[in-house]
Formats: sequence, C-alpha cells, structure tokens
Amino acid sequence: MKKVIIIGAGPAGLTAAYELLKDKTGEYDVEILEETEAIGGISQTVRYNGNRMDIGGHRFFSKDDRVMEWWQNMMPRQGKPSFDDIKLKRRKKLSPGGPDPEVTDRVMLVRQRVSRIYYNKKFFDYPVTMKKETIRNMGFVTTMKAGFSYMRSAVAKLPETSLENFYINRFGRKLYSMFFEGYTEKLWGRHPREISADWGSQRVKGLSIRAVLKDMLTKNKKDNKNVETSLIEEFYYPKFGPGQLWETTAEEVKALGGKILMNSKVTGITTDGSGKIVSVTYERDGAPVTEEADVFMSSMPVKDLIAGMNDVPEDLRYIANGLPYRDFVTVGLLVKKLDLKNETDIRTLGNIVPDCWIYVQDTGVKLGRIQIFNNWSPYMVKDAENTVWIGLEYFCNEGDGFWSMDEKSCVKTAVRELLKMGVITKASDVLDYHREKIKKAYPAYFDTYSEMDKLVDYLSGFENLYCIGRNGQHRYNNMDHSMATAFEAVDNIKSGRKDKQNVWSVNTEKEYHEEKK
Repeated sequence: MKKVIIIGAGPAGLTAAYELLKDKTGEYDVEILEETEAIGGISQTVRYNGNRMDIGGHRFFSKDDRVMEWWQNMMPRQGKPSFDDIKLKRRKKLSPGGPDPEVTDRVMLVRQRVSRIYYNKKFFDYPVTMKKETIRNMGFVTTMKAGFSYMRSAVAKLPETSLENFYINRFGRKLYSMFFEGYTEKLWGRHPREISADWGSQRVKGLSIRAVLKDMLTKNKKDNKNVETSLIEEFYYPKFGPGQLWETTAEEVKALGGKILMNSKVTGITTDGSGKIVSVTYERDGAPVTEEADVFMSSMPVKDLIAGMNDVPEDLRYIANGLPYRDFVTVGLLVKKLDLKNETDIRTLGNIVPDCWIYVQDTGVKLGRIQIFNNWSPYMVKDAENTVWIGLEYFCNEGDGFWSMDEKSCVKTAVRELLKMGVITKASDVLDYHREKIKKAYPAYFDTYSEMDKLVDYLSGFENLYCIGRNGQHRYNNMDHSMATAFEAVDNIKSGRKDKQNVWSVNTEKEYHEEKK
C-alpha cells in the first residue's frame, strides 16, 4: 500500500483523494492535511444565523466532460426549475430538518446566469452586449466613441505585453476605460498595464466584442458546450451552496477509508537530496507532527510550499517569496429589500433583481462585487421570501487598512457605500451582518510571477510531488480547472508517468478546455 499525503481539503485535494480511493483496490492509504476548520477551501459554504455564504461565488459549469459527470455523480441535478418552482412556503410547514417535498438534499439546482455591471447607477450586461438597453444607458455619443474605438483596435492591434493591451485589443480603448480599467485595478491593486496578459488568457480567453456579437447572432443555435464560458446562460449549483458538494465529497473519502485531519497546518517539507520528498511536518494541537509518505500532493500556496522546503536554491526562494496574492473580504448583509427595480422579464422570489453577481465599476467605492445569495439558491437564505441576503466582496491585501478594520467598522463602510450607490435606501434596512476574511484567495500575475516557470521546473523535478489546484500552481484557475489538475496528477500516479507537463498544462492552452468537444 502506498501512503499518499495531500495538503489541502479544497476542490483539488478532495478530488485527488476520491479518485485515488474510489476503485476500492486498497492500493492507496490517503491522508489529507487541512490547515483550517473548513472543508472546500474558497469553495466552502459559511453558515451564519440560518443563512449561508458562498465565498466568491462558484458556478458549476465546465466544458470538461469528466468534471461535469463527476459533479453529477456526486450530487445529481434536479431537472430544470425556475426560482418560483421551489415552494418555500410548503417547506415552512415541515419540522426543521425534515424532508423537502420539492427538492432532496443532495442535488444540483439549475440556475439562470445573470450578472450585470452597475455603472453610474445603471445596469449593463456582463459581458457588455450591443443591446438597445446598452446603447440607451451609454448614450449616443459614448456609443459612437466606443464603436470607433473598437474598430481602431480591430485593425491596429497592440502587442499583448500587459493585461491593459489584452483588453484594448478585444474591446477598444473606450469600453476598456469604462468597464475594465478601474475594476481591474480595484481587484488587483495594480493598474492593468502592470499585470501580465496571462491572466486574461486564462480567465476570459475567447471573450471579445466579436465573440459577443457572434453569441447574439447564434443565440438560438448554440448550447452551453460550444459557447465562451463567460457567456453561458445556465449553470448548476448545489442546493446549499458549493461547500455542500465538498462536504459530501469529504464524507465519501472517509467512507472509502481516507483520513482528513483538520487544523493541521503544514510547516515543513523534507527532501532527500535525490529528487524526492521524504516527509511533511505539520502543527496539530500545538505540537509538531512529522509523517513520511510515498507520494505528496500539494494545493498549498507555492510561496508557502517553497518556504517550508529544505535545500532550495536562494534564487528560487527569492522568486517564491515574491509571488503576489490578493486577499478577500466578504461582508454578508441581511437586508429588508434592495432599492433596485427588477426591470427584466426574469421572475424572482420576492421580485428582486435576478442577478447572481453585480459588478461594481464605480471607482468612487472600494466595493468590487455584490452577490445576491437568494438568486444562487433560495435555500441559502433563512427567509428568502421576505429578506435579501447579499455578500459584498472586497479585494485587499492582508494587513492593509481594510483587512485590519474591526468588523463593525468594516460593516459601516460597506453600508455607507451601498447608500452612496443607491442599492439600499437607509441603514436601518440592514437586519444582520457577518464578515469573512480569506487569505491568498487570488494568485496574482505581477512581480516575480514572470519567473514562475523556474519554480515549475524545480517542483516538477521531485518525482513524488504533484502541485495541484489554484494555489498549488499559483494559477487563477476556476474550480473545474483545479479538479482537472487533480485528475491528471492521479492518472500519472496510477500509470507511473514521470513528467508533470500534463498536470501543469491544465488551463494554459486555449483549446484545453474552452474548445473541448
């Protein structure tokens, strides 16, 4: 039996554990070390006073068939209900925790994707479309400027040496300045000209004005499989949030004989000088514990992994230490109502706006996005018919002024910004609140990231080490991409494949997932 230690109980780590154990061959002894008390990493679901928070929002959609099948097998989907098909009034008649007549517990709901930009107190489709509402909100003059700007960018491409040029090439300078420049700087704390175009290549890939127009013209002919990911119209979502799926997976891993040790922070990784990892040291109950294993899979941040390893060359330590991250704060607010009218033809419970996310492009506020949990799943909200549970997303750096605020001051800032934007009418509409802080939520693409390939080569040189997941590869992957890195790594372990190119190649080639048939 081979002993496998997996660092991190997020999507990548849990997927890897399940894939190693599911065949029930008894070939692998699997143990997961998780630093926190939460299952699912940033895909966890936080519970607070009967309401649930999704950290950052997680749409369950992928162009990777293996991922889609995996999700469906773990949690079957429930047909195709609208928001009002889920009869919460019937649910209220049941005793707490009783069976739901409409939806079983372990299911994926089918959700309608609605995300818009809130700019100058007006809504714009996200991604930006060429609908008449867009033109009306922008005004004729601005629309003409945007059109000529796009045509100029179509014939005079800029070298894609930065994220700024990446966006200008696809949308023109005018739309870039309106909808991308300020928001991107808010997100990363750096101007787009300082950020590598790699981020755009991984996150938006084929998205452009051309792709948007093509999407509009072929609206009745396409399915989700053949459309740019940012333009999908439906996605699956666990009834009680993304954490439900990963908690379910954790239960399956344990049932198959795997171990999951919570509150176990890895602090050291020992190598033997011949290209292998020998052991890991972690802190548990205030004491260090060292364990040996045959195989190691790491989804911990590359920066921390290298810092904990012995005998790392100084130039590589310098690169790893300089890898940047963006930290994340979500302020959950329970409000009586939103001062936003539902002017769409989409029906919602309580007739609130139908958005899952509202992107805040206004540079006059620090707020980046607003999640409306009612619209992700009404089961995320204790009283979804009479209250609205929202998550206000802030991007910051650990230790800066916003991160260090006490909770009450942070909430006051959030409420003040909502009032300024006209999202709520008065502060007394806020009934309850809760704050969550997440370290290293977003691997960033500047500073020493330009030398990341040297770290990849170094880490790949350890025969029994596999770096998986978002932070494990310092790559701003989606959840499905993180799972795919686990699939590839497990395939290598089982087949005896030595090189790690397939593991590191997930979501780096445009056609790897985006065009997969």
